Amino acid sequence: MKIGKIISVEFDKFKVKLFHTTKNSTVSINGVVYYFGNIGSYLKVQNATSDYIICEVVAVLDNSVEGKIYSSYNLDSARELVIKPVGTLKSNNEFEMGVGIFPSIYSDVWIVTNDDLEKILNPLKGLVIPDEPDPNQWKVHSKITIGYSKSMINYKIDLNINKLFNIHTAVLGNSGSGKSNTIAHIFQEVFRKRNFYGIGAKVILFDVNGEYKSAFDTKIDAENVKVKFYKPNAFGEGYEKFVLPYYLMNLDEWTAFLMASDRTQKPFWDKVLQECYKFYKIKTAPSIEKGKFINYFRFKLNNIINNILNRVDSDTANITSAGSALRKVKDILSAESFKSIPETKEFLKDIESLMNKCTIQWGKNDDKLLGEINAIEEKIDIEAALQIYDEKLKHGEFYDFEFLRIASDLVLLEEEAKGNTRIREFTSTMMARLDYFLFNPDCKFMRDCLLYKIESETDYLKQELGIEKDNYLKQLIIIDSSEISSDILELMTGVIGRIIFDYRKKLGGKQRIKQPIHLVLDEAHRYIKKNTEYILKENIFEKIAREGRKYSYYLMVSSQRPSELSETVLSQCGNFIVHRIQNEVDMKYIYSVLPYFSPDYINKIKQSVPGEALIFGNCVPMPLHVKVLKANPDPNSENCKIDEEWYKKGKEEIPLG
Repeated sequence: MKIGKIISVEFDKFKVKLFHTTKNSTVSINGVVYYFGNIGSYLKVQNATSDYIICEVVAVLDNSVEGKIYSSYNLDSARELVIKPVGTLKSNNEFEMGVGIFPSIYSDVWIVTNDDLEKILNPLKGLVIPDEPDPNQWKVHSKITIGYSKSMINYKIDLNINKLFNIHTAVLGNSGSGKSNTIAHIFQEVFRKRNFYGIGAKVILFDVNGEYKSAFDTKIDAENVKVKFYKPNAFGEGYEKFVLPYYLMNLDEWTAFLMASDRTQKPFWDKVLQECYKFYKIKTAPSIEKGKFINYFRFKLNNIINNILNRVDSDTANITSAGSALRKVKDILSAESFKSIPETKEFLKDIESLMNKCTIQWGKNDDKLLGEINAIEEKIDIEAALQIYDEKLKHGEFYDFEFLRIASDLVLLEEEAKGNTRIREFTSTMMARLDYFLFNPDCKFMRDCLLYKIESETDYLKQELGIEKDNYLKQLIIIDSSEISSDILELMTGVIGRIIFDYRKKLGGKQRIKQPIHLVLDEAHRYIKKNTEYILKENIFEKIAREGRKYSYYLMVSSQRPSELSETVLSQCGNFIVHRIQNEVDMKYIYSVLPYFSPDYINKIKQSVPGEALIFGNCVPMPLHVKVLKANPDPNSENCKIDEEWYKKGKEEIPLG
């Protein structure tokens, strides 16, 4: 139905004069009522190639002063509309964003009908539907309903599942704008669809505020869907105990957690891990092997003392340093972990004899200690010691964290013996962070993993995250991280993200495009920061954002502070669900990162009420302002009702006075 004509054409907007017979802003076509004169509604105009340009109403004007200047065109109405071109619906029913050929002046303007919208927004458009097993089921499983259009009254908005989930997605908005509801609703829609072959989805959600358990705690109406709720350092109330074995952390993750510098302290910590592994081997190796490791540490001790004695200091200084080193080694081997090992007793006797030679008379030792060192050296199998030295800890191999402090002390002694007298000063922060790992309750979930018999990253993926080569044992994993500190949160999310990335990267051929994995990153600005001051030097999520799509590994990033979010991650997202944002800094940041973000979107985003969102990107043919459906059940993100909490007890009002 025609409602008017174009009277002005500019590059970014057209002006429409309505017919004088167009007296209302509603019209009924085939029993369907359309609202066309309101802001945000859609109209269409034809160009010279018979393509329709779909336009959005951005202003409504009353231009009474113009009289009947347009009367020859039946345009004596005072009402005018300003419309902004959005895209082109071609004669072959293909829709493209933008305008190629503009309409001419006095072109007719039509109502956009539901048939037009179906050609543009149909999420199944272009999808080849197989005849078997049931084409209707394939249609059901190709889309989800996100909500209803804000501009087109009662028009349901469906999203193509493939276009929504085959690229990274950002869900942005201020606190209370509806982000948690949107994420909960999307995945409730996904998991409630019955699948002929079992649910193949794998979603891991880092729940930073503890909101999502209530949204998925009740039975999901779908077959073969298993949901697991984890909470680090706490379980019960529907949560299972969550562990992240410390020995699965790689060297970069360890040094990042310890705040160690790459150039100097990273090699130090590498030595600590190697010595820790060898101390662990003394305890666990078969009896026939224990002697080899004792031989290695006897070799190490001799080297330490020799290095001290070779310094150019006085005998008094050297013997004092050697005696101090011997006492520390004795303390190490006298620890509870080694008392029951017979092989250490002979080593302790050697240390005692060396300590007895640490005497000074008239300022000289007269090579007494050196002679004892040479005597003990005859007991050392140097070739065997070098073989043990070359036996390196492999990534993911188990070692006992109880030996980390002992190994650190040994490496510190070794460095001091070489003349690095300030080594303890240079590593003081590392040692403080090590104590934090060893004794702080925040890190308990990393230490409490000995009973799980997790021998590799593959075991961890299977046991904790339900990821196997040909099967997903759990479809939805929710990890409540609301009770852990920010640095532990960054470490935990980073290590899990990296383990999954390494697993996906090893897959070959067509396995890379099978069994996709989606990470949902709640409050992502807390661990995917805009600056590079991460605990982890290279944030794994930036790497996933750049490369993850090749391995069917995707991110859904949720944040209330987009301006604090990594540019790399945000710019790699192909879908955006933007709720209300009123902070100018956040809005400018989104505008600067996304080259196709139009200034016209800003007012829609600012004026959205909770639950409304502007959706644009790969999953929709054109930007859509949508009222997102309410999740059922809700996530635990409801705001406190202050007046009820202050003045009411149950349903009875407290009397005034």
